[in-house]
Amino acid sequence: MAANSLNSPNPIKGFTLIELVVGMVVLSIALVMLSSMLFPQADRAADTLHRVRSAELAHSILNEIWGKRYDQNTNANGGVPACGAAARTDLGLPAGLDCTETANLGPDTGEVRNTFNDVDDYHGLSETSNMLNSSDTYLSQYINYQLSVAVTYPNANKNSKLVTVDVTTPRGEVITYNAIRSNY
Repeated sequence: MAANSLNSPNPIKGFTLIELVVGMVVLSIALVMLSSMLFPQADRAADTLHRVRSAELAHSILNEIWGKRYDQNTNANGGVPACGAAARTDLGLPAGLDCTETANLGPDTGEVRNTFNDVDDYHGLSETSNMLNSSDTYLSQYINYQLSVAVTYPNANKNSKLVTVDVTTPRGEVITYNAIRSNY
C-alpha cells in the first residue's frame, strides 16, 4: 500500500501557487519603491559633485584676482592716491591717474596669463585660457566645464569693479559667482 503524503505523520512541506504569486507581487512592489528612491539620489549626487567642482574653479580664480591690484594705474602696494582719486590739497596729495576705461578692460598690451597684474586683466578669461604658471588649460583640468570671467564697473564713478565668474557644469547648469573689488 502506498503511503499517502497527506495522511502521513511527516507531510511534504512547500508553498502553494497562491503563496508564490503573492510573494512575487510583494517583492516587485518593494523593488519598484526602492529603485524609485535610489536612482534619483544618484542624479542628485552627481549634481552636487558638479556644483562643488564649479565652486572650486570659481573660488580659485577669485582668490587669484583678489591678490592683484585694483587697476593698472594704481600703485602695486595700494595706491596713494588711488586711480581716479581727486586731489587732496589739504593732505598734499595729488590727483590719481585715471582708471582704465570700460572699453579697455582686459589684458593690457603684451600681457599674457602669467603676467596679469590687476583685476581687469581677467576680463575675458575662459576655459581655454592657461591656468596660472601652467601650460594646462582650465578645460584640461575641468573637463566639460565652461568658464567665463567678466570685469565691469557697476557704477559711473569707477570706484569699484564687479567680477563675474560664470561656470557651466557638464549638465548645462550655469552657476554665477560675483565679487566686488573696491578702489583703495
